[in-house]
Amino acid sequence: MNRIALVMIVRDEARSLERCLVSALPWVDEMIVLDTGSVDATPSIARRVGARVAQFTWCHDFAAARNAALALTDAPWRLVLDADEWITHGGASLGSLRSQDAAFVGQVNVASQFDRAEGGTGHAPSWLPRLLPAGVRYSGRIHEQPEPGLPRRRLPLVVAHDGYLDAHKAAKAGRNEALLRLALAEEPEDAYLHYQLGKDLELRGCYAAAELLYQRALAAVHDAAAWRHDLVLRSLFTLKKLGRFEAALALAEAERPRWAGSPDFFFTLGDVLLDTAVAAPARAGELLPAVEASWLRALEIGEQPQLHDTVRGRGSWLAAHNLGVLHAGLGHTLQATHWRERAAVMQRESEVFPDTGWGTAPGLFAP
Repeated sequence: MNRIALVMIVRDEARSLERCLVSALPWVDEMIVLDTGSVDATPSIARRVGARVAQFTWCHDFAAARNAALALTDAPWRLVLDADEWITHGGASLGSLRSQDAAFVGQVNVASQFDRAEGGTGHAPSWLPRLLPAGVRYSGRIHEQPEPGLPRRRLPLVVAHDGYLDAHKAAKAGRNEALLRLALAEEPEDAYLHYQLGKDLELRGCYAAAELLYQRALAAVHDAAAWRHDLVLRSLFTLKKLGRFEAALALAEAERPRWAGSPDFFFTLGDVLLDTAVAAPARAGELLPAVEASWLRALEIGEQPQLHDTVRGRGSWLAAHNLGVLHAGLGHTLQATHWRERAAVMQRESEVFPDTGWGTAPGLFAP
């Protein structure tokens, strides 16, 4: 029977480490925590919960730390989690791996929580490679990835992540930017690094700098790159924030054929069109029907949890809510009431799966 080890790198994670370890404890055979220089209670918490703790001298290289942690176990399978993550569903599914050859990389659904501008918490699931067979190593100073070569398989394991919430991400502000700039100095043509640095700056409101980096990334990204979807959506949002509406609409037109099945694309397009109409009232008669059509299309597509970096609700209650707001602004009382009620029903239905990021059950769309 193949053993499974939880392998982590941590630093000053007393806030959340115990939650992570406790969530994994029933499903793994050993837990390894490599500490990279904590000054809080992180190491003692790890030992108390049952993990084996080792020390690593931080060298500004996440791949180096990950690889040092992986070297501390001989288990055929290694589950990689961060301290601000925890298993919410599907832990028992790891048991099936014990009788399988460690010959693929397992992708798990990591549902990241974030603060929504209009209030409340949103969820954005990503399929990330987190179940590694022995021998797989990481590369990349930051936003490190398992080296390619083995096939990848999606697993029914759901992991929640709260590190993007405003209350938590401030503690690490600036760290990623410094490492990303070091990485770009070493690989100045790397599209993924431009995308990640752009995202880091965008999340801190540095839209002009982010947009330039997104341009570089879009010029070089491969069509099949899993992160292209998020890059396009973030580019549209950033252009909108900068008031560059025509550039945003041109990008949307160019990318539309790739994202015919993405509720996020049409949800974001509706937002861009609405802000364009607000900025140019003379065009409202032309643009507002397109706004409505975009959000209706997002609803028609529905939730697509398999899509990389989708946001839960954009194919259901968030789009319906926006339609309600749109019709209320236009004085269409009956239609506004209809969509608000639909949004409430969709959101209640989605709570059947509250933490999975899977979104609303199919069949809820009604014109």
